[in-house]
Amino acid sequence: MNLRDRVLDFVVDLAPLPAVPVAGTRKTFPVRRLYCIGRNYAEHAREMGHDPKHEKPFFFQKAPDSVVTDGVFPYPPASADVQHEIELVVALKAGGHNVPAAKAKDLIYGYAVGLDMTRRDLQAEAKKQGRPWETAKAFDRAAPIGAITPVEQTGLLLKGPITLDVNGERRQSGDLADMIWPVADVIAELSQFFMLAPGDLIFTGTPSGVGAIKRGDKLHGEIVKLAPLDVTVT
Repeated sequence: MNLRDRVLDFVVDLAPLPAVPVAGTRKTFPVRRLYCIGRNYAEHAREMGHDPKHEKPFFFQKAPDSVVTDGVFPYPPASADVQHEIELVVALKAGGHNVPAAKAKDLIYGYAVGLDMTRRDLQAEAKKQGRPWETAKAFDRAAPIGAITPVEQTGLLLKGPITLDVNGERRQSGDLADMIWPVADVIAELSQFFMLAPGDLIFTGTPSGVGAIKRGDKLHGEIVKLAPLDVTVT
């Protein structure tokens, strides 16, 4: 009998499906996978000690259930240097393999403001040892995200300010036009390595100004035309 035809009797309870609110509605966007591109803004690449002129795009993943939509970010264990990275998040309504950049816009459902929270000390050690980044990037609640605004309401987001304030002080400031690899190119390149599908989220990189957070900090992120993101570190 095909597994699809069976009533499944799971031996443990299933966790709730990760989902993100859709701005202005009671609907939610179900999360399948969560992809991130590294060093997609030149100034951020330089502040991390890299030359953006000589890099091809590279990707890593966070766990889908690391998505945070309640505005609360508990300071994670095993780190003394957790840092913020404000990013434009792209939500996909369709997928494919080897998607041409010219067709990438047809996959986009909408956009959101997101934070790629990073245990920087663990990332630095992983880089030094040539090891994977999961402990630095894919920990619990490592991906706070605001409500998704459908592309029909925003148009394609190709330029416009992206900012992050911590306790009312501006920490990060850039423009979406400063991306080394624009969203369409990110989608096209990513689809060469993975079969993209509806429900995928893509974090598209952060501008310069990343820095450490501490318990009690209040983070406020904004991107042109999108619902803002407010997060409290607990």
